Amino acid sequence: MGFRPCLRCRPELAPGSASMDAAARVARAAAARIAEGALNGGSVDDLANEFAITGRQLRRVVEREIGVSPVALAQTHRLLLAKRLLTDTALPMTQVAYASGFQSVRRFDALFQERYRLTPSALRRRVSADMGVEAETISLTLGYRPPLAWKAMMKFMDSHATPGVEYVDGESYSRTIGIGDVTGWIRVQPAQKAGRKAARISDARSLRVDISVSLTPVVMPLLAKIRHTFDLDADPAAIEDQLAASGLKKLVRARPGLRVPGTVDGFDLALRTVLGQQVSVRGATTLAGRFAEQFGEAIATPDARLQWGVPKAERVARASIEQLRALGVTGKRAESISALAKAVASGALRIEPGVDVTDTMKQMIALPGIGEWTAQYVAMRALRWPDGFPASDLWLRRAVGNMSTPRLVKESARWAPWRAYAAMHLWNGIAAGETISMSGASDD
Repeated sequence: MGFRPCLRCRPELAPGSASMDAAARVARAAAARIAEGALNGGSVDDLANEFAITGRQLRRVVEREIGVSPVALAQTHRLLLAKRLLTDTALPMTQVAYASGFQSVRRFDALFQERYRLTPSALRRRVSADMGVEAETISLTLGYRPPLAWKAMMKFMDSHATPGVEYVDGESYSRTIGIGDVTGWIRVQPAQKAGRKAARISDARSLRVDISVSLTPVVMPLLAKIRHTFDLDADPAAIEDQLAASGLKKLVRARPGLRVPGTVDGFDLALRTVLGQQVSVRGATTLAGRFAEQFGEAIATPDARLQWGVPKAERVARASIEQLRALGVTGKRAESISALAKAVASGALRIEPGVDVTDTMKQMIALPGIGEWTAQYVAMRALRWPDGFPASDLWLRRAVGNMSTPRLVKESARWAPWRAYAAMHLWNGIAAGETISMSGASDD
């Protein structure tokens, strides 16, 4: 009697977004950056600066939330990657050591023996003939929680593929990659479809990634980017249980395992989104190809369909409005692109997983020509925000019976904290001629 609920708990927010979850959110974001190799040559203090806290605070938060220190976590990631490279590739030991993030072969050998009680060479087995598709590639697998709606993912990727940068061929996805000064290409496909001589049980829940050997020095951040791109860390059972109970059962049943496609480069995704404002997907694709050719780096690949890296923010920021207009965009759109590129190039705006979503969206909306729709869409795909929802989208509103934007914002609350996945189901549904009624809580 006389008690009231604690209003600090915000179950309507995306997981970890409530103010009381700030420490856990920082710990998760730091862990994600560590998994990308942030401490491979960098310090804990440098990483802490990204979150505007001290190194001591970061150590305390990570140890409390995860149970280990940032350095110990980084060592574990290095060892796990080294183990995979030793068993699944024919890379020389020295290359394995440096690709895994170790600063010396001696440190690699010492830590490996300390943790695994054997030498790296003792672990290595003969590499199977099907481990590498070509002499200039290495092949690894990435696991996920099944199911995975791969065909739906490929359809989305195909319709949004930038010419010269990426393409879909059947059930495989290929693209160029640039991380720092290192460039190359990748191909991703279901492990079961990759022509393995002896299929393993794990192949049913794995993707095979063929990587050009030129990307070996950045394989740790590369694998993290690929996981983001294909949303491999999602838990479809938890997401779909919530959506099915909140009016989307028919759509969820039609496409189990539907994911939210991410991106390997936040600026590229934001640029593509601005280019897509008030034009068709095909028109945006054409414009994206022009921008890649003009502002992307030429990348040598064995495939004529892959020629360019994604546009660099620094290069776009240096271009004049007239140069941008010459590529086929309006003057206002050129101003938006220029402002976006300058904000990213200066470091004032970071479009990547782990940043504060609310602050980043506010920064984007403050730029000329960027509104709520663009910010929400970028948050969905580039920031990996599971509750991003561009409610003003014409096709989303049509999918629910031509509902007004304010009403859809209100009604979509039932899908929180997974509204980004709800958006993907609605887009796929309307493309197949399926709509839903928002009159009830269930569509049985």
